[in-house]
Amino acid sequence: MCLVISGAAIALLFATSHGTLDYKGRALGTDFSQLWTAGTMVWDGRAAAVWDWPSHFAVQQQYHGSKTVDLFGWHYPPPFLLVAAALASLPYIPALIVWQAATLAPLTVMAHRYLKLRDGWLYMLAARVTLVCLLHGHNGFLTALLLGGGLLLLERKPFAAGLLLGCLVYKPQFALVIPLLLLVTGQWRAIYGAGVSSLALIGVTLAIWGWPVWQAFFDSLPLTREVVIEQGTTGWEKIMSPFAAVRAWGLALTPSYLVQGAFSLAAIAAAMRLAWTGRPALRNAATAAAVLIATPYVLDYDYVVLLLGIAFLWKDGEEHGWGTWERTLMGFAWIAPLVARAVAEATLIPLGLASALVVLAIAIRRKITASPSRH
Repeated sequence: MCLVISGAAIALLFATSHGTLDYKGRALGTDFSQLWTAGTMVWDGRAAAVWDWPSHFAVQQQYHGSKTVDLFGWHYPPPFLLVAAALASLPYIPALIVWQAATLAPLTVMAHRYLKLRDGWLYMLAARVTLVCLLHGHNGFLTALLLGGGLLLLERKPFAAGLLLGCLVYKPQFALVIPLLLLVTGQWRAIYGAGVSSLALIGVTLAIWGWPVWQAFFDSLPLTREVVIEQGTTGWEKIMSPFAAVRAWGLALTPSYLVQGAFSLAAIAAAMRLAWTGRPALRNAATAAAVLIATPYVLDYDYVVLLLGIAFLWKDGEEHGWGTWERTLMGFAWIAPLVARAVAEATLIPLGLASALVVLAIAIRRKITASPSRH
């Protein structure tokens, strides 16, 4: 049912679109507009100007031929410009389709093979957060693919795992959890692999565009922090972190950071403790949840990562038995993105954050109970 609804929603969106705009005058793929625009600016020899919001926005409006498109600022480190430039070599709509297909397809294959279920592919394609990510044309699939692939390879091929995890350099807000996990577990080969891939990506950007792109990125960080994170111009209902939840409730800035800090420390501590369970699936589930909880800036489409956390819990449950209500709570975490944004906007109840906390709590409970009886 969810897959049919997703397919119908996407078909309706394209059927009612005009050129690169949907029926409301928004760019198809919404956030993809800033990715493709950044790539076109790179090809025009204006890579450093990508972080200048007025310049970036002017190019978006010019291309779409409309003043109704929303501003989507560029906040990523320079390595992500490599992806943007590659996609901008294609026209907008084909680039959007290629981008989402090229990241969702291997993620679905990975999940299907890991779950070893006949309909494992359905688990990923029909997920509500998958539709959210598709409608935004965002990088949630790529992030989940790199993180999930790295975690799955950690025991068998640690260097290759590190190479994948190091590519997450374009998501620096996830750096609170992954490096600590590798250090705590003594995964030195993975650390070496992560260093190779991350430094290689940084080196390539310096070789192509020089220091100006990095200077522009660093110069943009205070504005990004103040406008996007602290003022919540993106919309508190879209940001699914502890910080955003308490800010939406009216808490002042400094106490909100303290709340976020407490959640971050607790989530990281739990993930590090579970790293020593001897059950990689349990460790991976806790890591996926902690990655989302530990950062003040995480959007609903980033919660594709939580699909991996639920899958890891499923694998651990199949191997070690299920506890009471665990599968029901996992079902809640899977379906929550269907209404999380709307519920947060209407009631200030952070269902998205709650789903990540549920996954982490189940992982902790499974560690405490060790071998729950089968039901």
